[in-house]
Amino acid sequence: MAAFEDELLTLLPRLRRFARALARDAADADDLCQVALEKALRSRASWQPGTRMDSWMYRIMRNSWIDTARSRSRAAQTFVDAEAGLGVGAEGGAEARLILGDIDAAMQALPDEQREAVALVLVEGLAYKEAADVLEIPIGTLTSRLVRGRQALMTRLGEAA
Repeated sequence: MAAFEDELLTLLPRLRRFARALARDAADADDLCQVALEKALRSRASWQPGTRMDSWMYRIMRNSWIDTARSRSRAAQTFVDAEAGLGVGAEGGAEARLILGDIDAAMQALPDEQREAVALVLVEGLAYKEAADVLEIPIGTLTSRLVRGRQALMTRLGEAA
């Protein structure tokens, strides 16, 4: 089972990105990632070796997010805004951080369905079929959400189509 855990650790940066795309908040994304990892470790026997672990984990994470969103009541506000620590330890100049901030804001402005499609296909690099399977939707629906998401991002970022 060490191979299972090694593969899970390799996926961690991608899982954190997807969690951030779903949760829209760094602290909530970290919590979501932890919940998904706990569920995966508890149910490692249900994972089929030889299959794509990333798709399996994205599905666990998405289902965990749906469960959390349904049952959640907001906790007390934190002392420091979660956005205050996003740039700590990041390499690059102020301009790169501003561009990334603009892209992040544009992603967060997308409706949930479009943001999930864009995150899985454009950010995580999943094939359309794999992303459609993770989201449990037909490929045509995924394509439609992806096109609308791309158009909204280009409009928001001021790029020509």
